[in-house]
Amino acid sequence: MTDSTSDPKQVLRFPQVQAEGLDDWRFFLMKLHARFRTGSFTKGLELVTRITEAAEAANHHPDVVLTYPQVDVDLQSHDVHGVTSRDVDLARRISEIAAELGIEAAPRDVSTLELALDVPDAAAVKPFWRAVLGYQDNQDWPEIRDPGGRNNTLWFQEAPGATGEVQQRFHLDIVVPRDVAEERVVAAVEAGGTLVSEDEVPAFWVLADPHGNKVCVCTADGREPAGQE
Repeated sequence: MTDSTSDPKQVLRFPQVQAEGLDDWRFFLMKLHARFRTGSFTKGLELVTRITEAAEAANHHPDVVLTYPQVDVDLQSHDVHGVTSRDVDLARRISEIAAELGIEAAPRDVSTLELALDVPDAAAVKPFWRAVLGYQDNQDWPEIRDPGGRNNTLWFQEAPGATGEVQQRFHLDIVVPRDVAEERVVAAVEAGGTLVSEDEVPAFWVLADPHGNKVCVCTADGREPAGQE
């Protein structure tokens, strides 16, 4: 168990987190992750309300996603970009709350999808992807993140020969509000990108980073199915 006198800013590693016996939680990508099967939106809201009360009492706040029929919770000490005793203590309290409400945890269901782009030079393309996705840098790793925490991270894997059309087997579509689209396209071009096609505007613009990797900036305008305009 975590020593209550331990440094609350000390970042814990996998063996230390495992030793805490947090059966409802899984540790990866420097966060604690849990899923609770609430079975209904109402029960989920009750759990979220109790989690909010516990978080306020601890002055330490998780990321919580309420959907039907589950609640997903991520815990990280953002000031040190890792898991600390503060997260362990709050995770344990959240598990207690779920048990009190008769809500089952589903720790084997949690996962995080990362997107990795093979590039010969991350520094050459990262400004483009940061601009086109509206993301921010992770100072500790060659990746960029959604500042709102909803979309997947994109990280850059060193691959000296990965340039041009032959290597790209999938691309990203970033869907944005219609009034944001042109701004996002301009920012991406100014960050070193190329406007490949405007043939389907305003449904989507096709752009490419300095290595030729493509991405589409998409809107709902012009993408409605036939007969539903």
